[in-house]
Amino acid sequence: MSTHVPGEADRAAAPAPLRPGRTVPGWVRRIAAMNETWTFGVLALLVAFFTAARPDTFLTRYDITQIATNAAIYLVLGVGMTFVIIVAGIDLSVGSVLVLSAVLSAEYTIHHGGAGAGWGTVAVSTLIALVTGVVWGGLQGWLVAKAKVPPLIVTLGGFGAALGLAQIITGGQDPTGAVSGELQHSIGFGKLFGQIPWLVVIAFATTVVFGLVLAFTRFGRYTYAIGSNPEAARRVGIDVDRHLVKIYALTGLLSGLGSVMWLAYFGTTSIAGHSSDNLKVITAVVLGGASLFGGRGSVLGTVIGVFIPAVLTTGLIIMDVQQYWQDVAIGIVLVAAVYLDQFRRRGRERG
Repeated sequence: MSTHVPGEADRAAAPAPLRPGRTVPGWVRRIAAMNETWTFGVLALLVAFFTAARPDTFLTRYDITQIATNAAIYLVLGVGMTFVIIVAGIDLSVGSVLVLSAVLSAEYTIHHGGAGAGWGTVAVSTLIALVTGVVWGGLQGWLVAKAKVPPLIVTLGGFGAALGLAQIITGGQDPTGAVSGELQHSIGFGKLFGQIPWLVVIAFATTVVFGLVLAFTRFGRYTYAIGSNPEAARRVGIDVDRHLVKIYALTGLLSGLGSVMWLAYFGTTSIAGHSSDNLKVITAVVLGGASLFGGRGSVLGTVIGVFIPAVLTTGLIIMDVQQYWQDVAIGIVLVAAVYLDQFRRRGRERG
């Protein structure tokens, strides 16, 4: 009995193996796997729900403008927080640094023309706010990087110290004549082409610039590397300590910019009104997919994360939901979004 060994002719004659159905393109799979895609899905669901519930009153042109304007300052703060969280840090002081920067800026304005001050005073007071933020943030970064004090402790101390200094300077009262009318009527209430508020334009420009820095520059690559593994980053020649100081200085700079935007829009320092800014900003960054353990996050995700609570709050107000329930709803959405992201991540790792 002979044994037949398959040859080339047999293999050529054999039927071709069945191919599965049309595969999903790689770029589609990559987009579907992005944290930003899932976060945007949550935002889209909220918009769809409130639009269906209140089609005549939700997402009108006025609503869109108000949502964008109210989110603009938190977006600027969120961009800085994104960098900090990516390097596995935290900054609880952003609201207090905003207040201190606003107070020092306001004090200069008060003594150089007050509400009637011109653009020269506006320029100097703006510079004071930005420098205050950079110096305060850089000092906190030095304590984290060089003194090796945990960022939670450093920035919690910075939160109290900055607010305390602001209260000492002003006696705990918001000063009058703290904002130039020129600043308010142009940046605060003005609109580009008569349509887009300047606050939104500033926030958009800040987001684009630092989004590109994070995604395409060496500074951004170093940020991700330090957040993923600081020791490995040191071994490949990255000056981790210097970079951390820069990161916290950047967060302070954007807090200073936020203070100028706040003064322009609200016309006051609002000393007692920023105690929860840090939590709002951290919530937005985490909703946007950033990891509190470092190494992951994006400015695009933060943009989406800022608008989720903004849309949720606006929708609940239109539906006449009490303020207390609004806070509960925002907390639930935060926990649910993070849980879904972790669930999806574990499923992808198992697969």
